[in-house]
Amino acid sequence: MTVSDGVGAGYELLVGGPLDVGARRFDVHTGAEIGADAEGAGSSGRLADSFQPPRYCGVCARRMVVQVRPDGWWAQCSRHGRVDSSALDLR
Repeated sequence: MTVSDGVGAGYELLVGGPLDVGARRFDVHTGAEIGADAEGAGSSGRLADSFQPPRYCGVCARRMVVQVRPDGWWAQCSRHGRVDSSALDLR
């Protein structure tokens, strides 16, 4: 799926993927459920978290395969595919 509304260079890679903000129900760093029922279970909001690759799929909370490289990282969910930091400009 792609979105061509000029939101950002890697935005179309997020739609339907493990970091899809619209479908995200789980914290990508802890795997905890996000929502009204899970008070305080979301992202800790620490600055260090923004530099870490995601470890859990935000859609299904499955543990992702993560490869860290000197120039970035990629993370892959077995159900929702792969996302790469170089495509998201998160280096």
